[in-house]
Amino acid sequence: MKSLLCTLAVGAAISAASLSLPSTAFAEPANPECIAPAQPGGGFDITCKLAQATLAGSGAVSAPVRVSYMPGGIGAVAYNAIVGQRRAEPGTIVAFSAGSLLNLAQRKFGEYTEADVRWVAVVGADYGAVVVQQEGKYSTLEELVTAIKADPTSVIIGAGGTIGSQDWMKAAMLARVAGIDYKTMRFVAFEGGGDCATALQGGHVHVCMNDVGDSQAAIDGGAPLKLLAVLSENRLPGKLSDIPTAAEEGYDIRWSIARGFYVGPDVSDADYQWWVDAFRTTMEWPGYQDALAERNLYLMPMVGEETEAFVAEQVEFYKALATEFGLATQ
Repeated sequence: MKSLLCTLAVGAAISAASLSLPSTAFAEPANPECIAPAQPGGGFDITCKLAQATLAGSGAVSAPVRVSYMPGGIGAVAYNAIVGQRRAEPGTIVAFSAGSLLNLAQRKFGEYTEADVRWVAVVGADYGAVVVQQEGKYSTLEELVTAIKADPTSVIIGAGGTIGSQDWMKAAMLARVAGIDYKTMRFVAFEGGGDCATALQGGHVHVCMNDVGDSQAAIDGGAPLKLLAVLSENRLPGKLSDIPTAAEEGYDIRWSIARGFYVGPDVSDADYQWWVDAFRTTMEWPGYQDALAERNLYLMPMVGEETEAFVAEQVEFYKALATEFGLATQ
């Protein structure tokens, strides 16, 4: 069996103990805002709402965190707005994911690079998922792959983002280990995972290469969908323990997703440190792991300089992966 591995370069070795550093008191921003750079319902939305709930629950903030939406380019519009026009807003954090870093690796955020913002924290891990209709024709990942092999154009694959996005990459990786030319597959691009899930429910696509967090949230909310496989190394715990990994189905692909936040490049050191300390406090809060579990996310605590180093390493990793698939990185 062929194997293709795509996991976070760091994370598993990081413990909550690494967050236990002395906190320094700086002024709390008056009107904190979390920008989810996509439509409501996807992974960015979940990330912002996790921060909204846990920063308040842990007592790290006294003012409620407002969630706003800035869709476009799977994070590109928000990134350009923060770097170009909103560089020094102390109360504004923006959600990012592994998909954001993959896009930065391919220079999909225009002239800006990963060095143009200040990376605050990674607050949790998510995993890729293969999602189909609950009462659809596919019961296993093998059945789906067999259908694609028989006629790649007969299976409409939905993905958040265009060619080179992380959802596209998941499908391309699956095709490669299955011996399918990924260039022959039929793709439909959406702004985010929530839009793809809606299209899947309406029968406009046959499968979504989504993430566990937003897909299971939709299922928990009553959406008639199901996870065929998760792209994790091992089965996930709790209510997802019955979902096989892609490797169990014979297709050894893995896609881990860091979820976190950045601020503008001209945010002061004091304001940046306030957010670092706020997230450190929040991730040490006893209720934090329950909040992650409610959103089908998993512990991966990082703040400050550790986050900056992680982002730089991941972007280099994604540049190499993109090159493998013939995608531009310059």
